[in-house]
Amino acid sequence: MPSDMDFLGLTLAPSLTKLFGHIPAALEIKKLRGDASTRSYYRVFTPNENPKSLIVMHLPADALKSDEATSDAKPQELPFLNVHRLMAARGVAVPRIYVEDVPNRILLLEDLSDETFEARLIARGKGAWEELYGEAIDLLVAMHEKMAKPEPESIIYSRGFDEKLLRWELDHFREWGVEAPYGELDRDVRADLDRRFDAIAKEVASLPRGFVHRDYQSRNLMWAPRTEEGELVVIDFQDALMGPICYDLVALLCDSYVDIPESLQLSMIARYADKRGLDRKAFTRAFWLQTVQRKLKDAGRFVFIDRVRANPDFLPWFAPSLVYVGRALKHLDGLEGLDALLKNIVPGFPDRAQTPPLATGKNSAPTSK
Repeated sequence: MPSDMDFLGLTLAPSLTKLFGHIPAALEIKKLRGDASTRSYYRVFTPNENPKSLIVMHLPADALKSDEATSDAKPQELPFLNVHRLMAARGVAVPRIYVEDVPNRILLLEDLSDETFEARLIARGKGAWEELYGEAIDLLVAMHEKMAKPEPESIIYSRGFDEKLLRWELDHFREWGVEAPYGELDRDVRADLDRRFDAIAKEVASLPRGFVHRDYQSRNLMWAPRTEEGELVVIDFQDALMGPICYDLVALLCDSYVDIPESLQLSMIARYADKRGLDRKAFTRAFWLQTVQRKLKDAGRFVFIDRVRANPDFLPWFAPSLVYVGRALKHLDGLEGLDALLKNIVPGFPDRAQTPPLATGKNSAPTSK
């Protein structure tokens, strides 16, 4: 490690000195595998200190810009810090922040280990899924209830999923999930798709609203070694906003990274609805409608990440996202026309869709955002 602690663009000396009172003599840094965001992560081992390891979040140059589309103005404070402060104050399990050094684009965070919710699902097998998903549902219910009361100083309650943003996400799918890999749509087909997307965005925007994490899925839940069994902790919450209360449940139970049986989905939908005192029938319809909107957006997003951000790691989850869309459409009366249209414009939809051709390094298309 160079003496000035400038490592791969990381200026760590001020943060480490603030945390420990000095720069640790024994220190090792390991770059962690990236995700779909513009942030970078590193694990720092400090065996002679307390804590003995920590996570460095390295912020992008334009740290105030969201990785997701939003309908609000550019924030004045780093959203991660703004959202974290309120979630922590209200007792939601989130990682501890040791040091904030935004000028040097550094945050030092608690090391939650490498065990994601997804990893435990795989390790323990499907026989344990009912119990594990039950824990994730209970955490979600608690988070939604703790975050229900608006806080004027929090960015969360000043932004939300309105009809325009929901509609933009569906256009994101059309642009990247359909036209980028398969070619521009015929004018009449495009007009038909637009009408159907308009109707979905309008209905989703009218659903009961509340706090939304925005990406509450198996890779954004960590089993932190705070207890013997591990405590389930929420990460990647910086894009939280107001939106349909079923949105986070869709992210969890229609997770592109996990093939979740329909029977388990229905059981967990009922569990959430009952714990929150919601009408099961109405909430279940809202869940499947939100699934159509969210998973179409996800499919398009995975192609966008490959073609615009030069990261092909998420392309394999394009097809699984569409499987969930197909399942949702079977539960929704009146959307048979959309099912037929998607079968016409997406080869193999829903259950035999193929991964779009790898485009990283070949793309010159303008970004959507």
